Amino acid sequence: MADRILISMEDLEAAVRTNAAFESAGYRTSMVSALDDFRSAVRRADPDLILLTGGLREPGLARMVSEIARGRVATLGLAEPGERDAAGLARALGVSEVMVKPVDPEEIVAAGKRLIERKRLQRRTGILGEDPLIREVLGRIELIAPVTSTVLVQGESGTGKELVAKAIHEMSPRRGKPFIAVNCAAITETLLESELFGHEKGSFTGAAERRLGMFELADGGTIFLDEVGEMSPGTQVKLLRVLEEREFFRVGGTQPIKVDVRVVAATNRPLRAAMDQGTVRPDLYYRLNVLPIYLPPLRERRGDIPLLVRDFIGQFSRIHDRPFRGITAEAMRILMEAPWPGNVRQLRNLIESMVVLAPEREITASDIPREIRESGLRNLPVLVPGVSREVEGQELRYIVQSLLDLRLQVEDLRRRMDGVPQRAEIVDVHEEHAPAGDVVVSRVGSRTTPAAALPREAAIVDVSATPAAAGGAVVYEQGMKMADVERAAIAAALKATRGNRRRAAEALGIGERTLYRKLKEYHLEPGG
Repeated sequence: MADRILISMEDLEAAVRTNAAFESAGYRTSMVSALDDFRSAVRRADPDLILLTGGLREPGLARMVSEIARGRVATLGLAEPGERDAAGLARALGVSEVMVKPVDPEEIVAAGKRLIERKRLQRRTGILGEDPLIREVLGRIELIAPVTSTVLVQGESGTGKELVAKAIHEMSPRRGKPFIAVNCAAITETLLESELFGHEKGSFTGAAERRLGMFELADGGTIFLDEVGEMSPGTQVKLLRVLEEREFFRVGGTQPIKVDVRVVAATNRPLRAAMDQGTVRPDLYYRLNVLPIYLPPLRERRGDIPLLVRDFIGQFSRIHDRPFRGITAEAMRILMEAPWPGNVRQLRNLIESMVVLAPEREITASDIPREIRESGLRNLPVLVPGVSREVEGQELRYIVQSLLDLRLQVEDLRRRMDGVPQRAEIVDVHEEHAPAGDVVVSRVGSRTTPAAALPREAAIVDVSATPAAAGGAVVYEQGMKMADVERAAIAAALKATRGNRRRAAEALGIGERTLYRKLKEYHLEPGG
């Protein structure tokens, strides 16, 4: 059956032209004259895509998207030419994608088709998000699922590694066969080998009968080995044999057992670093790392938090039969600013508790646990002598949070880089100098300027990633915006590395692609 498109008629001309284009492409369409009619229209049509033609500031639009779409239905917005920060507004509303009018109807149809396919993939996998990093993960799952090669999923705890493994299995030709998950860190070293490969009767004390291992039980399907780096050297050797020969011996057995199993392995720490440290065999690392997937932490895709919040609220409202009255802007801002060390799992658990504990009323900031409220950007203490808290405090909070985020990015990069020594160090604020003046917010280089050499009060953050980076300071002055500081830091890094983008990205603690986007955004050349 053809996909269903629901089109708002706030901009009648755009609605009629786009409706004709979708119909010509074989879609079923319905046009709705007012936002208030969307509730009944959604129930009747069960659309695959909602097209909003009247801009992103229509009255009631935010509520309609959050209550009806809830991230489950793809939404495409057509912004007015004069609307500022249309992309940012679309993310805040939960609109999947935005295009600025005037736009060709055929382009709208192409964008709509892409959004429908992406949303369908998200529903199949359970992996939600509109961030480019998550889109890349979904794209890799689509490419990887049909083949039988080994997959290595890397990412912090709580990012959804098992979800990726299940998605690969469900989208593969093995979907009708077993999917078995094993947490290698949760099983003692002495029992893990028996759990994976089984044992023969009498092979050790307590082995009263033959037992099939997880690999035999998963024959024809997929086995997910979580925290694979926690295996003992002996078990690693046996796993390597399974990967290479597709056979193994039970504990105490003498006959090889053939299996047809696809292995999806996962770890929350870089296996390459573990290999360099001697805890993971090099041959096993290279055999596992055939098709790698990296799952980003939640702090690297904060724009997805509203979408995830809305989706989790919908889930738990249905599960616990608790009506949901909405969430305040202040509460959402706190969630957006929190560091989320437990990633999506932590956010999901928090939303469940709030839905249960705040029935039949709007979720407010006071419903969010204190440790979450005080962990984010809003409450960072910034005590810089000589700077008025009333005038400068809020802006400085953003600066300091940006620096802390930068430090986290450097740490992430260190874990992911192949043995490249990197460091991120915060140098103390010096209080013995002039009580007022500029604040040095970023410094690229491997040298530390002595306190006595600083002309005024300064807080220095060293973001050096390589010893080759030369010194240079970026100074925050009153009236500067974050974009100005960021541009100056990037320019300093490029100058220090003589235009070497890779080394500049390392020094800043960001990826090369991120640096490339920033160069285009700020119209910077590699030479600074």
